[in-house]
Amino acid sequence: MEKILVLDFGGQYNQLIARRVREQHVYAEIKPCDRISVEEIKAAGYQGIIFTGGPGSVYDADSPHYDPAILNVGIPVLGICYGVQLMAYMEDGEICGAENSSEYGKTMVTASQNVLFADVSAESVCWMSHTDYVKTPPEGFKVIAHTDKCPCAAMCDEDRKLYGVQFHPEVVHTDYGKQILSNFLFRICRCKGDWRMEDFAVQTVETYRKKLAGKKVLLALSGGVDSSVAAVLLHQAIGENLVCVFVDHGLLRKDEGDFVEQVFRRQFGMNLIRVNAKERFLERLQGVTEPERKRKIIGEEFIRVFEDEAKSLGKIDVLAQGTIYPDVIESGKGDAAVIKSHHNVGGLPDVMSFEEIVEPLRDLFKDEVRSVGEQLGIPHALVWRQPFPGPGLAVRVIGEITDEKLEILRDADAIFREEVERAELAADAAASAANQYFAVLTGIRSVGVKGDARTYGYTVALRCVSTDDFMTATWTRLPYEALERASSRITNEVKGITRVVYDITSKPPATVEWE
Repeated sequence: MEKILVLDFGGQYNQLIARRVREQHVYAEIKPCDRISVEEIKAAGYQGIIFTGGPGSVYDADSPHYDPAILNVGIPVLGICYGVQLMAYMEDGEICGAENSSEYGKTMVTASQNVLFADVSAESVCWMSHTDYVKTPPEGFKVIAHTDKCPCAAMCDEDRKLYGVQFHPEVVHTDYGKQILSNFLFRICRCKGDWRMEDFAVQTVETYRKKLAGKKVLLALSGGVDSSVAAVLLHQAIGENLVCVFVDHGLLRKDEGDFVEQVFRRQFGMNLIRVNAKERFLERLQGVTEPERKRKIIGEEFIRVFEDEAKSLGKIDVLAQGTIYPDVIESGKGDAAVIKSHHNVGGLPDVMSFEEIVEPLRDLFKDEVRSVGEQLGIPHALVWRQPFPGPGLAVRVIGEITDEKLEILRDADAIFREEVERAELAADAAASAANQYFAVLTGIRSVGVKGDARTYGYTVALRCVSTDDFMTATWTRLPYEALERASSRITNEVKGITRVVYDITSKPPATVEWE
């Protein structure tokens, strides 16, 4: 199987690069830059290598580097952002860093005729995010693109098949990013593009059938897309040896607990245990307001509940989780900067009673997980359910968690989701772009008027975003009529709410969730 090595230098878009490669039916795998040798790279038979971006400067003593011999093994290389700077630096080029040379966001780039820019307009918009840049390319390299502030926005040594771009072709904001990556994969690396996501499902089931043979596995089933797909994958692999534990922590959306139990116990016939742990979680969260502390507490309590269940079930060898890549990268695993902790990866206690943890989806993005789910025969309505964070409504109630606040939020959230779905059904399918939508109970209280009487209630924020990867997202332009209906219903039907606002912040600079 042909494959591309994505050499990870710690940037936030590293997995997105691999995802963009996979979208073009070429398998990509990520390896930390300091954990794979030149000999291993040569032996693995990679068709090409992509150096990712990273948060460091090539001049910093602690910044990640690679063995310069990689550039001389005959495998095509594409350096992106920090990757191109490092390529130039280690080949004796000149790197410059100055405050007035920084570029962030959409930038016009001018490209020369080159195989990397085949079928790309001479001028187009790219996505820049850098302070340092290549001022003078190394000997043997030539400049093939520039911007107003960056004299070397791209460079290449065609004889050695070494290429580099200062901008990010992997993000949707770069107009010809997909084409540039395609040119590298198919014109430079000579890939065939014969890998399919179907291979992932088949190979994963077979892998865990062998790896978990004879072992009892406890799966943390939330009923969301990720844990549901993980459950069906593992159920196909090990059957009755999988025990699905659904922890109803009291932080779920309206009627969600009953729905989860019905689908997995009756429809899929899985061995499902529902644990009512609401009081246990709320007691641990009492008085806690700091978001990261909430996530850590919930993550730890999840594991403790599973440990308790494991003890009552007898010997359980393995804990399974529905962790996906955005959970990992935003929790700062590897060298990536921490954005927020996810309960699957950020809140694990130091001491656990399980032999190991398996996370069959940890290398996939949300859309890839959905694709696998459909291949496994999971009903469309479940595969395309709204994403829901592991900590549940705890990260959608700003400030201290109380039972009263949770009930208020459940009702407001249910109304908003109903109105968004109603608006989507009425809209042209091509114009429908609401990928995640929910309500947030803010910590703000304000004066209102109901029935000629003064009230003092909570402010609810409505959040709706459009995205294809959940690494970046834009706020959705919902019809005013839908927002008006949602606001009117929430303030009239939900006791304790006096004001409704709509969040129009994209990611970045915000995250999808408020906490």
